[in-house]
Amino acid sequence: MTFNELNLTPAILKALSLENYTSPTPIQEEAIPAALAGRDVLGCAQTGTGKTAAFSLPIIQLLSQQPAVTGGKRRIRSLILTPTRELALQIYENIQAYSKFTGIRSTAIVGGVSQKAQERALSQGADILIATPGRLIDLIAQKHVDLQYVQILVLDEADRMLDMGFIHDVKRIIAKMPSKKQTLFFSATMPSEISQLIKTLLVNPVKIEITPVSSTVDRIEQSVYLLQNGNKQNQLNRLLQDQSIVSALVFTRTKRGADRVTRDLAKINITAQAIHGNKSQNDRQNALRNFKSGATRVLVATDIAARGIDIDELSHVINFNLPNIPETYVHRIGRTGRAGMSGVAISLCEEEEIPYLKDIQKLIGKTIPEIKEHDYPMSKSTLALLNDRPAKAPAKPAAKSKANPPRKPKSEWFTQGNKPKSGANGSQGNRTGGYGKGAQGNRPGAAGGSANGSAASRPGARSNGSQGRPGGQSSPNRNGNKAPVNAGRTQ
Repeated sequence: MTFNELNLTPAILKALSLENYTSPTPIQEEAIPAALAGRDVLGCAQTGTGKTAAFSLPIIQLLSQQPAVTGGKRRIRSLILTPTRELALQIYENIQAYSKFTGIRSTAIVGGVSQKAQERALSQGADILIATPGRLIDLIAQKHVDLQYVQILVLDEADRMLDMGFIHDVKRIIAKMPSKKQTLFFSATMPSEISQLIKTLLVNPVKIEITPVSSTVDRIEQSVYLLQNGNKQNQLNRLLQDQSIVSALVFTRTKRGADRVTRDLAKINITAQAIHGNKSQNDRQNALRNFKSGATRVLVATDIAARGIDIDELSHVINFNLPNIPETYVHRIGRTGRAGMSGVAISLCEEEEIPYLKDIQKLIGKTIPEIKEHDYPMSKSTLALLNDRPAKAPAKPAAKSKANPPRKPKSEWFTQGNKPKSGANGSQGNRTGGYGKGAQGNRPGAAGGSANGSAASRPGARSNGSQGRPGGQSSPNRNGNKAPVNAGRTQ
């Protein structure tokens, strides 16, 4: 099939020709006709399968067939919500290319940069708005964005948007739009948690599932290194000495981890840059440009920041940390092996990540080949965990002795007073002389003080960590004993 057979307008076909698009991908074949017919679409496809064109081409065509100006002003008629800045800007660039000959105007608003330029673009009017939820809500509150004319809503990478905690923001944004609209819902995975949202948003949708989430692209060569703890950086350094690894996207679990890996690679003269949520938008875009141009050989990223990284020539994906969600592994390695090219996915696994590896292999239905010839092999006792065989029998718990019961914690000892009732860890002492770890006693001389061990506020009280020195006059307490009225300085 060709794009000519999808009933796209000559203006769009001309733009696609300039982009060297010849044949639609499977998701484009199914989604474009359904969207052009005005149907809601529920699309599930792995990264790199062409979801952006699948929803943007019909939007451009449908909007270009209507008057661009309503009431003397160009209105926002389509909203595309994405989880990350990189993805929003990538979609914006694609729509700019696809709509080149149509007169459709689009703009992107994202966080991490000054909003002044975005305000100016919005004031000039836009047909299609691509946005991240946080910045969009800010601009709606400031009256810079009006969504009451939206006809087509797109939620892209919906699973990640919900993972990032945007669910409430998304609902607030949807409430600003007309109830009657076309909704296109695209995602790499479809976890059960978002099924309820789908039911509330979509009306009799066309369901498209091109590739099951458990499958991985056959062109990607997968392998895993089972490593002795503490040797991941050493193994990564060894791997990158191989100059056949032209470009590598390295995934870490945390932002701090990404920065640390980048610094360690710089020490051995390997050009690397990190991209994650703590970086400014300019820094992230600069790192991405350098990586795409080849000026930077290694891009170290967290999963969130990696959404929107679309590089056809990416040769290697390296999992420095295995993800604890197996579907994320499928999404990560799908960053390579694009556009008909082959790719390599390498994972580094230490002892604590063995359960993650087992979950991944269960999901994809295959055992990832292990590279055994390296300098940092995992111990045999640890390897046994991978095969569900304990390295040794677990030790039996020590038998309890009735003759010598365990001593109570010190916070539960009571030495003074007739009826101490203070409890450990914050309960109040109702009688004098009780000892408690945190709360104040109700009577003078009872346990008190803050949880951190500061002086008791009542005169004569004992706290867990400091004493009140007696001073001043005293008054009788409930038991007839005298307690100081004015506590002195603490020590």
